[in-house]
Amino acid sequence: MKEQPLVEVINASYVYPGGIKAVDNISLSVKPGEFIALLGQNGSGKTTLAKLMNGLFKPTQGTVLIKGKDTRKMTVAECARIVGYVFQNPEHQIFASTIYEEIAFGPRNLGIPEEDIKQRVEEALRLVDLKKPMDAFPHLLSVGEKHRIAIASILAMEPELLILDEPTTGIDFGRSLQIMRLLQRLRDRGKAVIVITHDLYLAAEFAERIIILKDGRKFADGSTKEILSNKSLLVDAGLSPLQVTLLSESMKSYGISENTVRTMEFVEEFLKILKRGNLSRMKKA
Repeated sequence: MKEQPLVEVINASYVYPGGIKAVDNISLSVKPGEFIALLGQNGSGKTTLAKLMNGLFKPTQGTVLIKGKDTRKMTVAECARIVGYVFQNPEHQIFASTIYEEIAFGPRNLGIPEEDIKQRVEEALRLVDLKKPMDAFPHLLSVGEKHRIAIASILAMEPELLILDEPTTGIDFGRSLQIMRLLQRLRDRGKAVIVITHDLYLAAEFAERIIILKDGRKFADGSTKEILSNKSLLVDAGLSPLQVTLLSESMKSYGISENTVRTMEFVEEFLKILKRGNLSRMKKA
């Protein structure tokens, strides 16, 4: 039996008041357990598409289905039970006076029994690895900690698909890796993950599928290697090819695959070259 998609976007468009078409006739589906990076220049429609997929926006034309049900017939709360959305700026999401109340708000709003909420809050904090007093004021946390609080507040609602809008903006590389590894663990636990990002390196290292938007339309959709190794496609989309791909292409005569997109993949191929005894050849070059 064919697995039902968590989300199906069918010829969907969205026009903002004033006539600006942000999403133009897009079709795609998201299956359980997928890890997707959604790429594109500013204004390409990424955030609007995300809000269509979690029911915050209803399509102007076309249809969006969440587990087979039209989002026009669902409340925002019903959509949030299945598709969680983490805003780009955690300040736009965090409002409570304590960490506990911030994370408890979502499940409480969904009608979860109070005796189960504490367990959900503790589990969400454990998943994001945030060891802070539950009565701490969340607005005094660092940017990275606020991102984790925002993620925890969505995890406490136990959605099946988690959409994050630029979750690594404003934090250092180490914290960015922590967040992406957290999302990878969530995917390993069976959740689907969509990350909106401008960071092609993180997309290459963690995502298994890449979707690129351009001018509100779906420009490309495929495996990470297929999409991110295609330099001309990336340039046409206004994106810069990965440095590791450019380096691997320059070394293809030594036996390195020219469509390498992940750093460790390049390192492994480079070590194979050394083992084959090509080091002296490379030094002369």
